[in-house]
Amino acid sequence: MSGSSTRPSSSAQSAAVSSSKDPDLSRSLSSRHIQLLAIGGAIGTGLFMGSGKTISVAGPSVIFVYMIIGFMLYFVMRAMGELLLSNLEYKSFSDFAADLLGPWAGFFTGWTYWFCWVVTGIADVVAIAHYVTYWWAGAPLWIPALACIALLLALNLPTVKAFGETEFWFALIKIVAIMTLIVVGLVMILTGFQSGPAETASFGNLWENGGFFPTGPMGFVAGFQIAVFAFVGIELVGTAAAETKDPTKNLPKAINSIPLRIMLFYVGALVILMSVIPWTDFSADESPFVGMFTLAGLGTAAAVVNFVVLTSAASSANSGIYSTSRMVYGLARDGDAPRPFSRLSRRKVPQNALFFSCTFLLAGVVLLYAGESVSAAFTLVTTISALCFMFVWTIILFSYLAYRRRRPHLHAESTFKLPGGRVMVYVVLAFFVFIVWALTTQPDTLMALLVTPIWFALLGGIYAVLRRTPLHQARVAEYQAMAAGEREAAESFSRG
Repeated sequence: MSGSSTRPSSSAQSAAVSSSKDPDLSRSLSSRHIQLLAIGGAIGTGLFMGSGKTISVAGPSVIFVYMIIGFMLYFVMRAMGELLLSNLEYKSFSDFAADLLGPWAGFFTGWTYWFCWVVTGIADVVAIAHYVTYWWAGAPLWIPALACIALLLALNLPTVKAFGETEFWFALIKIVAIMTLIVVGLVMILTGFQSGPAETASFGNLWENGGFFPTGPMGFVAGFQIAVFAFVGIELVGTAAAETKDPTKNLPKAINSIPLRIMLFYVGALVILMSVIPWTDFSADESPFVGMFTLAGLGTAAAVVNFVVLTSAASSANSGIYSTSRMVYGLARDGDAPRPFSRLSRRKVPQNALFFSCTFLLAGVVLLYAGESVSAAFTLVTTISALCFMFVWTIILFSYLAYRRRRPHLHAESTFKLPGGRVMVYVVLAFFVFIVWALTTQPDTLMALLVTPIWFALLGGIYAVLRRTPLHQARVAEYQAMAAGEREAAESFSRG
């Protein structure tokens, strides 16, 4: 989301850092909203439903998979945090991408992020419609799907604070579910619960069934290609930067809590699951949460987990509607989207952009009746979406490198520096190359990898036409002049 069609000049950077006034979007998201938004973004539906498949593929080594991915993405978030706080006129990562890499980067980042969440939102609407049938068997699927879209629109239209409150409670439900699993699992382990005829709940189950890497090196690699999708949405706090109260305090607090959240909600939950039930007993088609609660004698396990997954999908769709509307709003302000999408309601909500994004969610209602191919189709499109999220994360890192090269004085003044600096940026970029290679090892993800360039080719064609407009030519000229001036300033700073 971009703040203005006129980028702040280098000389205005320091003044912008000290200014927390935002004449456009309302800074109404409090610390608790941002904290729970960050947690909700880090805990996806994939943990509840997809972890069974990850465990069955990688075994206990999946613990290290989640730790490594979380470790790497923490540095992406720290780079994003330093950049956002270097200039409080930035509204999100597409804003600093355009400022530091050029107008093309803002265009590609903004529309790609919009595409990521629209695809994810369509998948969520389809999932929600099916989850509702657990309680309302035989109901026409289009009814809960339309009701979901209407409800999410109604929750986002009033104020950004209404979105924050909704996401707060959605995230709280997920946290309670995971904490309950950890506590119940610990009790079962400490009491030596018999999980099968010859199976006892014990931490020994983590290494007594073939060791930590029972499926070999390629099984470990396969775990990465599945698990990386569970972290989609971790960057949501960056989308909310423009509407965050006291961003210099709340953004660092939310970002710094990422390692603890990953250790507790991902690693902690998986350790407990595989200690209570040997990894060899997990099915790729079933939720391990349901299995463990059922073993514990909780007869309502299926209903409880179904409710949790339903709210998790609703949380994802809610975040998607919020983030896409803000991205389209910013793109419109920069001339990268139709001008009407840049208008705010009286309550400072980009309602036109909101309606635009919700319109695309209606595609989910159509796909409900697409037949048996829906599952395969969504495996493909959600993989494409995750690849596009990786593109956004990569742009954040390249923006950081440009920032260090062009504005060393701002880095020197920063109170929230990226640990490891440029070195860690290159380490994370190398890790992303590894992930792309991992995606080539399985037929379904390889297909997504081959199809994804179509999206970027489409964007490239649109931008090739758009860049010829007077507005874009002026922006490119401004960027080039600013970059030249900053190179001279950086050289002067390094000399003295």
